[in-house]
Amino acid sequence: MRGRAATREFIDLPFRLYRDDPVWVPPLKRDVADLISPTHPFHRHAQVQLFLARGAGGRVVGRIAAIKNDAHTAQHNDGVGFFGFFETERDPAIASALFDAAAAWLRARGLTVMRGPANFSVNEDCGLLVSGFDTPPFVMMPHNPQWYAELIETYGFTKAKDLLAYWHDTPESPERITRLAHKLAERHGITVRPLDMKRFSDEVERVRVLYNTAWEKNWGAVPMTKEEIDHMAKQLKPVVVPEMVVFAEIRGETVGFGLALPDLNVALKHMNGRLLPFGWAKALWYSRSIDRGRVLTLGVLPEHRRSGAAELMYVAILGAAKKRGITRGESSWILEDNMLMRRALENMGTRVYKTYRLYDTRIGPSPTA
Repeated sequence: MRGRAATREFIDLPFRLYRDDPVWVPPLKRDVADLISPTHPFHRHAQVQLFLARGAGGRVVGRIAAIKNDAHTAQHNDGVGFFGFFETERDPAIASALFDAAAAWLRARGLTVMRGPANFSVNEDCGLLVSGFDTPPFVMMPHNPQWYAELIETYGFTKAKDLLAYWHDTPESPERITRLAHKLAERHGITVRPLDMKRFSDEVERVRVLYNTAWEKNWGAVPMTKEEIDHMAKQLKPVVVPEMVVFAEIRGETVGFGLALPDLNVALKHMNGRLLPFGWAKALWYSRSIDRGRVLTLGVLPEHRRSGAAELMYVAILGAAKKRGITRGESSWILEDNMLMRRALENMGTRVYKTYRLYDTRIGPSPTA
């Protein structure tokens, strides 16, 4: 795929495919353009090829990205390449043609497994929605038709891992969890503080170090470079609520952090992918009534995971959210086999309400062949 016209077609396709889906939230087109642009920091450690499928008369009927992520390969050495930005009309032939193109491109670069969807990695939007289609996605979470799973599985993909979204419908944590968190905090000397916007750059670097350390052993985890996290922080800075970004400290050492945001999709739903000419006004108007939020990430260094730091950060985030009128939302995503985090969330009265799936298919010989 080459040229500005093809790039516009790539970005615009979902706006036609989802126009009758009542829960789809249009992404900002400029954000998609930024991500797929070669100038985005992700591309400094990756190769990406975008494909369009065309039908009669040159009409775009599908799209896909093939992704060779050198950071993932260095971390896991598993021969895995990725597909992402998968969108298609409801036709198995189109889906197969897209997967064939992505698989051939990845295979030519020595990769033996194709995994996805991921836009472009587990650090961005990833996973195919396989349950929970009746409610809109939260900010920075994907959405897709129910029949995408059939197309993907018919091609030969099988489940690699499920990612779970938990629903909160109470404005604060249960009293027993709050008591336990404070008791553990007193025992271990834990304090929780909000993001310091006056030292924003230092705080972002602190997040990067914690993120890359706390998630290092997680399935599929890929470290974020300084350039990547600085880029993401620049995008999020205008909408960050400092009290909903928290750090856990023990005797002056930062041992964990949690990041939550108001659900900006409430405003994006009405903007049709554009900030201009009236997008900004709509965003400001609808953002006033946001009463839901998302806990995007929360982690603790391995040696402190049973100290109560995670629970204390959740208590702090929920308290800060309540003060802003945010009384419901989700924590996402959680690996299906991350039982420590799952139990902690379920003890707080949450429940799984959406499931996203990453799929694998073999595209080359196994390492032992």
